Amino acid sequence: MSTSLSNPDLAPVSPDERTWSAWNIAALWIGMSVCIPTYMLAAGMIKQGMNWWQAVLTVMVGNAIVLIPMLLNGHGGTKYGVPFPVLVRSTFGINGAHIPAVARSLVACGWFGIQSWVGGWAIYTALGALGVIDVAADMERIVPVLGISWLQFACFLVFWGINVAIIVRGIESVRVLESWAAPFLIACGLALLAWAFVKVDDISLLFQNESGFESSGAFWKVFFPQLTAMVGFWATLSLNIPDFTRYAKSQRDQAMGQILGLPTTMTLFCFIGIIVTAATVVIYGEAIWDPVQLIGKIGSAPVVVISLFALAIATLSTNLAANVVSPANGFSNVAPSKINFRKGALLTCGIGLVIMPWRLYNDLGAYIFTWLIGYSALLGPIAGVMLCDYFLLRKTRLNRDALYDAAGEYKGINHRAMIALVVGIAPNIPGFINAATNTKGTPEAIFPAIFDSIYSYAWFVGLLLAGGLYLVIAAGKVHPAAAEATI
Repeated sequence: MSTSLSNPDLAPVSPDERTWSAWNIAALWIGMSVCIPTYMLAAGMIKQGMNWWQAVLTVMVGNAIVLIPMLLNGHGGTKYGVPFPVLVRSTFGINGAHIPAVARSLVACGWFGIQSWVGGWAIYTALGALGVIDVAADMERIVPVLGISWLQFACFLVFWGINVAIIVRGIESVRVLESWAAPFLIACGLALLAWAFVKVDDISLLFQNESGFESSGAFWKVFFPQLTAMVGFWATLSLNIPDFTRYAKSQRDQAMGQILGLPTTMTLFCFIGIIVTAATVVIYGEAIWDPVQLIGKIGSAPVVVISLFALAIATLSTNLAANVVSPANGFSNVAPSKINFRKGALLTCGIGLVIMPWRLYNDLGAYIFTWLIGYSALLGPIAGVMLCDYFLLRKTRLNRDALYDAAGEYKGINHRAMIALVVGIAPNIPGFINAATNTKGTPEAIFPAIFDSIYSYAWFVGLLLAGGLYLVIAAGKVHPAAAEATI
């Protein structure tokens, strides 16, 4: 293998290193799914007009949909033992693979920053609940450049530093953390659900819209944009899932682990978020979606400490697996001889710091329509081209050694894949611009309303258009490897 295209972190995983069972894969998904953004997913949906069961249904359907490309893309990782940036070389070419790999990496950097801010905010709120700081007074001391106080920024840095300290230990630290965190996080979620049922005398109040959830009844008007956003929530992992399935013992392990871990946990934890928030309406007279804020309301020191620990574990398990492994491999793929997994991870952490993620997270409109749907418009076409190339044209047969050969059959750039990618992205750009400029649905909108409608289906439009076009222009030009090399 060429040293310019490989290093120990990008090389195929050997048989004795394939230690991830179905439980490890399921635990990975439990650890990634149980986090504050998942808990708060329904907040945006209900704000847009859904009731509680419609929000749960949307989450369930969205995760069932995104599970399909997750399983399909995971197949190549398990079969050939290679990470996403290497696997995608077969589709876009060894040089062309940098575009999808870096695009995926930059999205993960944004997510890393958001999750680090969530963890830092938990620390900040806990310090306030314990009486260590005066939150009300500190909130008045906002630093203009940052948009937050110095103390808030310091708490963010503390949690950010914890992430850095763990990830530099390598991928095995992620597996260990996820395996131990999964049962603990499920127990914490169920305990929170039990708290809601115990505190509210009339349980039927938890399932009524009158308990604080407003619904416009316009379900279908908001269903598809929210479904696209829900798919976009894991559109990132649907690409780089080979980064993990390469360690699976078998295809059955990777498939069963994902089926058991992803849709079930996401739906359950979203449901918990809805019921607990309904309980806060009954108990406190207001809907408290943010679990960090809820902890501050509950108040007692033991509860605050235990809850802080649970939130820290939940956020860490999500952040390290979902938002560091992929960009670490993606950046390493740019210059394998100079950037290894550890250096790529540190670069990810650095980018997640400088983007000031609190500005994005604190705006639900930007979070749903600009962030989640926006990058799904980019990643959907990548997934469409990959799946078409790997399954329909190459019939899952690759020459693994050629993935590391700059002069081999995957050399250079696959221009057909690039054309399909650009065409798949193009229809969603006008809608993205309208959303990013906050002019969507207004007379000031830069582009006509039809593009907003297309943008509501961004992931689906991009995936089907790019995949379909690639099938047409690449058919007869792409052939399965004559002799596939697997582990």
